[in-house]
Amino acid sequence: MMLVRCVLAAFGVWAAVLCGSAVSSRAQDGVSRDEVVAAMRQAATFYRESVAVEGGYVYHYSLDLAQRWGEGAATPDQVWVQPPGTPTVGMAYLKAYEATGDSYYLDAAREAAEVLAYGQLRSGGWTNSIDVARREGRRFSGGDKRRDGNSSLDDGQTQSAIQLVVLVDEALEFENEEIHESAMMALDALLAAQFANGAFPQVWRGPASKQPVLKASYPDYDWRTEGRIKEYWDMYTLNDNVCGYVADALVTAHRVYGDEKYLAALARLGDFLILAQMPDPQPAWAQQYNYDMHPIWARAFEPPGVSGDESQEAIETLMKAFEATGDPKYLEPIPRAVFYLRESLLPDGRLARYYELQTNRPLYMQRNGRQYELTYDDSDLPSHYGWKTDSRLEKLERQYNELNENGSRPSDSRRVSESRVAQVVGDLDEQGRWISVYDKEALVGQPKFQRGMKYLSSDVFCRNMTTLGRYLEDSSKD
Repeated sequence: MMLVRCVLAAFGVWAAVLCGSAVSSRAQDGVSRDEVVAAMRQAATFYRESVAVEGGYVYHYSLDLAQRWGEGAATPDQVWVQPPGTPTVGMAYLKAYEATGDSYYLDAAREAAEVLAYGQLRSGGWTNSIDVARREGRRFSGGDKRRDGNSSLDDGQTQSAIQLVVLVDEALEFENEEIHESAMMALDALLAAQFANGAFPQVWRGPASKQPVLKASYPDYDWRTEGRIKEYWDMYTLNDNVCGYVADALVTAHRVYGDEKYLAALARLGDFLILAQMPDPQPAWAQQYNYDMHPIWARAFEPPGVSGDESQEAIETLMKAFEATGDPKYLEPIPRAVFYLRESLLPDGRLARYYELQTNRPLYMQRNGRQYELTYDDSDLPSHYGWKTDSRLEKLERQYNELNENGSRPSDSRRVSESRVAQVVGDLDEQGRWISVYDKEALVGQPKFQRGMKYLSSDVFCRNMTTLGRYLEDSSKD
């Protein structure tokens, strides 16, 4: 069996798990390794054989599987690409294969990769979902309405698909022609979509246009009323961690295929983040830039401004570029950015999503019907958007210091607790389901669940499978 490894932070739920020999171990409350292996197989069998559609998945399911949701209701023939959809579930299977050596999981991961290959767009990447109704064995067809669609990097859509097809390609020893061709097609298209300055757009249909390489600066026009660009998605994008997810995909591609062009693309992405750091008095990053490297509007409620969330993600991506290349220039922007962000913390210790250009006042939106209005008042914010974000500055500064002093960050050596494993195994019902109960306010674009509604969650499935796989890894070391 070929060992498959991956930088799994792009999915937010993973730690690397390695296959290990069967070791007799029993948790304090009586959950043995064999029982963990059996629980994983029972859960995967239900999810693969009862939940999957053509090897693909969405976010949520009613218990009778009659209703399915991604970002909103999904048709019976839709599977989701955007995490935690098909690529995320495929990664869970792949990790289970590594932890157990059971080829059942590799077959399930292969099926997920094959449906991604089917839904791959002619532009080389993916958008948020795939319609499998017209699947006829043709490669890269994606249904008649989607063959020529825009490939998207929003919310990790194309990046997560790349991660899965590349890692399944490796696990299958590069012998599955359809999956290998899909991986090569996607990576070639991704590199072609990179601008000369190293940036990526939110979406693309063809190679990047030629643009000048400039440093970020403040606009010399009234950004409140001028400079709105309808096709903002063609511009340089940091929104929703586009850069971090791309970096993860490039690191994986470089490790698996050994081609230096992927490392070079990651270095150029780091170069872009150096260029995109705003000058004083706000040495951090915006969500979106135009070709003149000015922060710009995106959607009607996303004004130009320095962003607390995307700035933290930019710092994380710069550290990834340093780890991959060893070039200290990628660490140089970080201290100034962290100091600025610390000085910009809100009274509750969080960061604003937006800080007004140059004044650095926290900037929000109020909704008046269908219209959004800029405000400094945070007392009546629309509920569909994250106007404030948790500070990760302490962790980022600690990781920066480790990289600066030692050249690397220590791996996560925390063991999965036996009580947690026992809980996960105990929560599995007789059908092999982990049932969730909805207890939060509904979000725009998400299922309008009633409080107390029971449902199945792909995210929960993946997290629980990962927890059990990590326990097997830990037990193999004892």
